[in-house]
Amino acid sequence: MGISQPQNLRTPPAARPRPYGVRVSLLPGDPFGKLVGPEWHRMHWYLTAAERDAALSEMSRRHLYSRSGDKPALVFEKVENLVESRGI
Repeated sequence: MGISQPQNLRTPPAARPRPYGVRVSLLPGDPFGKLVGPEWHRMHWYLTAAERDAALSEMSRRHLYSRSGDKPALVFEKVENLVESRGI
């Protein structure tokens, strides 16, 4: 899907390939899945593995205002587009 209003982006889309990614999905049985569907996921792409790893650690960390019993309801997975990163 394309971007309908590219002027509203904070930064323009990069022309360089972004082969390293993080797939964010819901835990099985999460009630939010009833709203967005059980197969919902979101991909975030980065230029380097180091950028991806830094973003992954920031996304998955325990937030400052989390309650003591709160547990993350999202699953974070590292992914790599081998065609863009290694030409395979």
